[in-house]
Amino acid sequence: MSTREKIQEEVDVLEEISNNNEIVLYNDDVNTFDHVIDTLIRVCDHTNEQAEQCAILVHYKGRCTVKTGSYEELKPQCSSLLDAGLSAEIQ
Repeated sequence: MSTREKIQEEVDVLEEISNNNEIVLYNDDVNTFDHVIDTLIRVCDHTNEQAEQCAILVHYKGRCTVKTGSYEELKPQCSSLLDAGLSAEIQ
């Protein structure tokens, strides 16, 4: 393996490690489907279909991962979800 290939492999591993956080959205009895969907579209850049699927999963399963990435990237998005009255955390 060449030095360049070793460096690229190390970069790939570091990128994978840095992107292993996720925002988990939890079910509640307060927010409507429309509010959850609209918020996911606005905050997490979901398509309408993605947001609807997440809302359904949250409703029936109690939770759903709605975004993955680095902690620094997810922190403001999770804060925006919380500010919108949703129940979410970064794991």
